[in-house]
Amino acid sequence: MTHPTESSGFLAEIKDAVTARAALLVVGVLALQLAFITSYIGAFHHPKPSDIPIAVAAPAEALAAQTAKALDSLPGGPLDPRAVEDEAAALAQVRNREVDGALVVDPAGTTDRLLVASGAGASLSQALEQIVGPAEKARGRTVRVVDVAPADQGDSRGLSSFYLVVGWCVGGYLCAAILAISAGARPANMHRAVIRLGALLLYSIAAGLLGTVIAGPVLGALPGPIMALWGLGTLVVFAVGALTLALQGVAGVVGIGLAILVVVVFGNPSAGGAYPYPLLPPFWRAIGPALPPGAGTYAARSLTYFKGNGAGGPMLVLAAWAVAGSVITLACAVMRRGRPGAAVGSGLPDDAPSVPRFTGT
Repeated sequence: MTHPTESSGFLAEIKDAVTARAALLVVGVLALQLAFITSYIGAFHHPKPSDIPIAVAAPAEALAAQTAKALDSLPGGPLDPRAVEDEAAALAQVRNREVDGALVVDPAGTTDRLLVASGAGASLSQALEQIVGPAEKARGRTVRVVDVAPADQGDSRGLSSFYLVVGWCVGGYLCAAILAISAGARPANMHRAVIRLGALLLYSIAAGLLGTVIAGPVLGALPGPIMALWGLGTLVVFAVGALTLALQGVAGVVGIGLAILVVVVFGNPSAGGAYPYPLLPPFWRAIGPALPPGAGTYAARSLTYFKGNGAGGPMLVLAAWAVAGSVITLACAVMRRGRPGAAVGSGLPDDAPSVPRFTGT
């Protein structure tokens, strides 16, 4: 009779403690961590302005076109200038978020005015100053900067809206994850899927209101309209939560990691918070407006500093995520009908064996 060595016993203990599924999940976490590092550093390590939309106005149409052409020929293509008919049109385009700035040329003097909007992001307005100022100086002119949509004193860098939306996003996927932990990653039937979505909606309403109140009246960091921001917050939280529920319905507990990948790893650095879209590398600039953090941040700034101008598109993006997430969640529940699953509140994973029930004799 042979006795197992201490070494073989330890190896057996490791094999019993660390299952193949657990090992795969750990590898997935490592991949998620590396993706996080790559995405954030890739987006932020070298901000470079590219194709910043700017209007150019002058009393003479030819002069506006000439100035726009000069700005368009700057090395590296940092600007996307367009001539407009007059100063009023230029100002309207800035306030409607059609352009990020405007240069108003004064042919009677040597000083032109650069209209910027720091409410859309201080780094973007500063980039315009740093680009247009030297370009005008090379033409023998100077620039006077006028901020036509300034960020609030309590929101000097224009980041409060971004962090508010990030907080809403975190609440959305954590709420959905908690529902999965407490009752199984996949809802067992349609009724339970509806209950989860209903619970998420109630949470979203509360989170949207409380986040708005904290950012606005309590901290004085975001002076936007409370009702509008409340509605936006509700939509952001529900969209992210519904996305997380949908991914859990498709992939089980792995869906939580996939939600973090979409919202945190790709969504946050591409949201235009620290660096608005024209300052981001092409990949992040392309995906940012289509993801919840980017759509939410753009809409929050529009509601706060631009009277809601430009908020319609991002709100539709958020609504699309909310509807798609809800539909997929319900569809997964329908497809799962009749299959064994954990009871609501049991805390058992979906693939756990059922617990025999003692009924007595």
